[in-house]
Amino acid sequence: MLTSCFEKWWIPIVFWVAALGLVIVSNWTPLPFLGMASFILLTLSLLFLFGSAVYHLVYRRWLKAILTGLLGVGTIAGIILYAMFIFAMEQLDGDKWADNLTIPTNITLNTPKEQSIISPDSIDHSTGKAFDFELYNSFQPGLYEYAIWIGKTEPGTIYLKAYEVTQEYPLSTDNLTKNSSIKIINDTDSIIQFGTKDHFTIYEGDWGKPYAARFEVWFHPDNGKPDRKLTEKIYKIEGWQR
Repeated sequence: MLTSCFEKWWIPIVFWVAALGLVIVSNWTPLPFLGMASFILLTLSLLFLFGSAVYHLVYRRWLKAILTGLLGVGTIAGIILYAMFIFAMEQLDGDKWADNLTIPTNITLNTPKEQSIISPDSIDHSTGKAFDFELYNSFQPGLYEYAIWIGKTEPGTIYLKAYEVTQEYPLSTDNLTKNSSIKIINDTDSIIQFGTKDHFTIYEGDWGKPYAARFEVWFHPDNGKPDRKLTEKIYKIEGWQR
């Protein structure tokens, strides 16, 4: 049966046209299953075209082989170019998440300090407070590090939570807790400094679109007691451009 379909060289082309039409229709409908079905059919139609091209090559039917082969190659090239175009347009438009956000005027707004090439855990920032916290820009907007200065406390882990201040929208919840975690222990009467060894990422927003975010510093004790918030500060930040 498959051989007879290849013998009628126009059948794979008709199948390809129908599958391509279904792909176009699925892009204008909200039905997920239609999109999946059209993708599967288009993949099968491409296999059908290449199979037909090989079949006609074997029988030295050059024109039919070239025609069906070019349709398959052209379709794949078109898909790649379309994907590249969509990606380029998204990069040009940027992330629109922060486009309509405003920074309130009635808040104490801090600006992340410039880290330069110095790691936050080596920056001298003695304030005399029993606890202090400072956010630092990393090498790109949206990438940050931080340092804390803390007095005597039980062993545990410091981590951050962040929220956009006007909507209380939680930021980068999938990775912020893990990537901002710092193990601490201070059983002395001195204030000791701890800092991140690597940056963490705030994904919401884009370069050149600043907004206000509240960073909360939380402490998770190793002894199993409930987590507690130590302090918070509001910073003017930007999201990372993807």
